[in-house]
Amino acid sequence: MGESLLAGRGVVFYKILEAVPFQGSGDKIKLPPSCFTELSDQGAFDKGPMYFQLSLVHQEGSSATKDDEKENNRTTHSGVLEFTADEGSVAIPPHVWSNLFPVDAPNIPLVEVRYVRLSKGTYAKLQPDGIGFSDLPNHKAILETSLRQHATLSQDDVLTVKYGELTYKLRVLELKPSSSISVLETDIEVDIVNPGVESERTDQYVLKPLAFGASESGLVEEGNYMYYKFSIDDDTWEKLVSDDVKIEVKIDAEANGGDTDLYVSKHPLIFPNRHQHEWSSHDVGSKTLILSSKDRNLGTGTYSLAVYGFKGTTKYQVSVHVQENSKHKVGQQATHSSSMEVDTVECRNCKHFIPSRSIALHEAYCSRHNVVCPHAGCGIVLRIEEAKNHVHCDKCGQAFHLGEMEKHMKVFHEPLRCPCGVVLEKEDMVQHQASDCPLRLITCRFCGDMVQAGSSAMDVRDRLRGLSEHESICGSRTAPCDSCGRSVMLKDMDIHHIAVHQKN
Repeated sequence: MGESLLAGRGVVFYKILEAVPFQGSGDKIKLPPSCFTELSDQGAFDKGPMYFQLSLVHQEGSSATKDDEKENNRTTHSGVLEFTADEGSVAIPPHVWSNLFPVDAPNIPLVEVRYVRLSKGTYAKLQPDGIGFSDLPNHKAILETSLRQHATLSQDDVLTVKYGELTYKLRVLELKPSSSISVLETDIEVDIVNPGVESERTDQYVLKPLAFGASESGLVEEGNYMYYKFSIDDDTWEKLVSDDVKIEVKIDAEANGGDTDLYVSKHPLIFPNRHQHEWSSHDVGSKTLILSSKDRNLGTGTYSLAVYGFKGTTKYQVSVHVQENSKHKVGQQATHSSSMEVDTVECRNCKHFIPSRSIALHEAYCSRHNVVCPHAGCGIVLRIEEAKNHVHCDKCGQAFHLGEMEKHMKVFHEPLRCPCGVVLEKEDMVQHQASDCPLRLITCRFCGDMVQAGSSAMDVRDRLRGLSEHESICGSRTAPCDSCGRSVMLKDMDIHHIAVHQKN
């Protein structure tokens, strides 16, 4: 590969070890204790962070062809986590393993481990292997967080970046000043290029732009999602606030035995699903979701729309419209007031107020054709032939058409298991994953990274401040006060400014 590696500075370390996988993060390997002794005797620990070049050892008798020569000569680099591996073996995390063995590992995989020195990186060009990564909010910050678990980068390696439950893979196309670099304690300029058409994957989530007034057709299979995005600008928001318009999200689905659900969220939640969303519609068939300024979470910004395949394979058309609100007609209030002056009597069947001069005729007709739902709090008037299809959920009491009850029970009352182990119904699960789940992603108020919230903070004062477990630890770092230069913990900086520097 023509790598430009710095000299080993007098340290000579070379081993052929059996590769053993272990579930670690980043690129740091585990070496046996004997390697610690050998490196220590040569003063390697005094020369700064240790880096190792890992290369596949071609084994005689293997059925490799010339086409496999490139794979047999694969090389990558790593740091070291600890010296606790079994003698004669090297424990390799998934990132390093997948780059050394992109297909299948041999029965006894042997790896050459060589101590090297790497220069600090200054530039990296990366290419996602599918579209969608650039849709992530502040995707370079997410990449930076992932790289904190790494010590090295090597050209042609594939870097795995996780965002919640989603996984993205980025290939390293170019590095400077050499084809293998250190990423520790250095600032690297990163370019992320668009994936080539030939490399675009269809198994990654992609946000398709959706303009107001336009519609997009699609096909969604059961259990899958199709994602779209739309934006509310300042002008549209002003109209929403003045109650002149409303946002109408609509799905027209073909009646072919399939069915869909509709989920909407505001960024940074960019991929809404059954458990994480802000608005939803579960009507059978076509459905419409109305967003207005009365919704607390609505505002200017970008929104994601998910079409979920609830049942079968469904063809659909999705659209987002800005609809004008209907205004009261002139004279409507006067007409209403005058009607109240008419002498009325309450119908004993439907409980509606009817003019007294026609109450006898109305009650005779009403008792033969109409029935009032007896469910407590309902009282809806139904035609007798419609009453048999009008049912109420035994758990929540909501009224539905009989054909919608099966879907309602499955969506709202079927127990769901959160990745953290909690089992809840749908509404409680949405609330849990939005505010309580330790695996939910939050933006740390101190480091700005997108991290898992974790459990409650150990310090009771931090819990009262609403800090997560990560924020409690991250906020314990100190920084100099801008006013007095005193070192203060980040989480105490506001209190410090109020107590020491705020003028009366």
